[in-house]
Amino acid sequence: MTKSRGSSRKRIPAIRSGEFIDYKNISLLRRFISEQGKILSRRTNRLTSKQQRFLTLAIKRARVLALLPFLNNEN
Repeated sequence: MTKSRGSSRKRIPAIRSGEFIDYKNISLLRRFISEQGKILSRRTNRLTSKQQRFLTLAIKRARVLALLPFLNNEN
């Protein structure tokens, strides 16, 4: 008995061809942050490891420059 890996449906890419991972692109970075303000995992984001590294750096830079919050304490 063989198990098929993955799904047969076509996945939508997380980052479109015209978008760049940059600390100034707040609308893009917000898609990869959870409700609590945590950076989502690579598996959840459907990113390559290189894209995830760039994304993490960009989010951290945006946090230092106060473009993104470190914590989201909205209850």
